[in-house]
Order: sequence, then C-alpha cells, then structure tokens
Amino acid sequence: MNYNLAILLFSAISFIFYGVSSFYSDRMILEYDRWGYKKFRKLIASLQFVAGFGLLIGLYFSLLLTLVSASLTLMMITAIFVRVRVKDNITNTLPAILYAILNFIIFYEYTF
Repeated sequence: MNYNLAILLFSAISFIFYGVSSFYSDRMILEYDRWGYKKFRKLIASLQFVAGFGLLIGLYFSLLLTLVSASLTLMMITAIFVRVRVKDNITNTLPAILYAILNFIIFYEYTF
C-alpha cells in the first residue's frame, strides 16, 4: 500500500468515526457547544460522515475525491481558526492542523 492510499484511508475512517461520535458522544456534544456551533452540530457531523465515505468513493471518481479532499481541507482550516478563537492550546489544535495537512496532501496528490 502506498502512502497516499494510507493517508486517504486514515482520513476517511477518521471522519466517518468523528461524524458518528459527534451525534452520540456527550463529550462531543459539549465541545460543539463550547465552540459555538451547538445548532450546527448535526449538520457538521453529517458532512464529516458523508465526506469520509466521499473519500473512499473518490478512489473511483477522481472529481469527487478532488472536491471532498478540498472541502475537508477548508473545513479543517476553519476548525483551526475556531480553536484559536476559543483559545484552545496547541495540543487541542493539533488534530485540526494534522487533518488539514493530510487532506491537502490527498487533494494535491490525487489532483495533480
């Protein structure tokens, strides 16, 4: 397995898991409230869940992979700004930074 595929699978599985946990985890429900996105939790969770599957399906449809990986990159850049706005420490911000980088790599490697 090459590293691009490993990154894609890791990101896809992570977003599927994160999307599901955002629906049911008490901790995640409190986090969305703390971030100021309580009203948008289900929408954001749904988008993350669908995007995880979009990465997997995108292996067969390059345009979908390009759109989903670019969208996730932008979503994670936004998450970084949200973390900064609520004054989270770097440890709490690192996952958003990591996923922004990983999804940019997916976007770049599978698009160009």
